[in-house]
Amino acid sequence: MKLTLPTALTLGRIGLVPVLVALFYLPFEWAGPAAAIAFALAAITDWLDGFLARRWDQQSAFGAFLDPVADKIMVAIVLIMLVQDNPTVWLALPAMVIISREIVISALREWMAEIGQRARVAVSMLGKLKTVLQMVSLVLMLWAQPIAGLPVYYIGMVLLYVAALLTLYSMYEYLRASWEAGLVGPQGSAQNGS
Repeated sequence: MKLTLPTALTLGRIGLVPVLVALFYLPFEWAGPAAAIAFALAAITDWLDGFLARRWDQQSAFGAFLDPVADKIMVAIVLIMLVQDNPTVWLALPAMVIISREIVISALREWMAEIGQRARVAVSMLGKLKTVLQMVSLVLMLWAQPIAGLPVYYIGMVLLYVAALLTLYSMYEYLRASWEAGLVGPQGSAQNGS
């Protein structure tokens, strides 16, 4: 398989994760902002790899698989770090919702692909908006330090709650689409699984 630039950017995003973790835990005042910058760079590559793959007609099955995996790894690890740093129910709740949804939708997409219905759970505009809000909220929460007197961390927390609500709604939409297709529910073949 030929390694294209979009796929290399996705692999680079995964490679940034340990750097991001190391930066976050450094015992310096600038550690949070440095981690935020690393996360922001990774988030930009998320947009850039998709843009370049479409622009240069370099889309591949491997890239389509790897891109969401890279996003989920990155977001889940940052949420876990933030909850560990600030172990409150107010942060654990949206983190739990977002991580749980990613697991459910990943499993649903995998199963739908196996039965030839992958298009029914394609990424929607709502999912893209949720991703943007999630990324911005996590950058702000990693940064944590006020900017021009603005409570950056709490602005990020509000955006994280909005992203969590969109997460729940988009999960409902995915599940409804599969239900309407007769694939999940009393008559659907999902009932035959474990």
